[in-house]
Amino acid sequence: MELYSERGFEQTTVAEIAERAGLTERTFFRHFADKREVLFAGADALQELVVSAVAGAPESAAPIDAAVAGVQAAAALLQEGHEYSRLRQAIIIASAELRERELIKLASLASAIAGALRGRGVPEPAAGIAAEVAIAVFRSAFERWVADTGQEDFAQLIRDSLEQLKAVTAGE
Repeated sequence: MELYSERGFEQTTVAEIAERAGLTERTFFRHFADKREVLFAGADALQELVVSAVAGAPESAAPIDAAVAGVQAAAALLQEGHEYSRLRQAIIIASAELRERELIKLASLASAIAGALRGRGVPEPAAGIAAEVAIAVFRSAFERWVADTGQEDFAQLIRDSLEQLKAVTAGE
């Protein structure tokens, strides 16, 4: 992260990352497919957490509420790493390649949420729509959260974003 911040993502090499970490390049590649994955490590575990939270939402929860329960579980996990998230986001925003990768990861997360909703008996297209909306709510809250230096509660920002969405769709 320090190297990416100091030199920029494109200018940082795997050799430099490995050297800074006190590793060989071979060891680096045992853990990461490429230098992008340093920024996306943990995405699979985060997705599992989100899917588990969606599946574990109360049976009475509306599809959107179950989907948002999933992204709120992610928020609870990310809350402790506010400064890391701010730095990571700045690095991603500065690189078109990383922005594209981030969108791919979010699309994968939306697909996993939709699958969890279908597992709850939510039919298509409702499962897909609720999943995409949950990701939009998450992204809106995340952007506000990383911009905030006071470390506002990420889960609360998600709830606020969902309420704003509900107000907009209700025509308020």
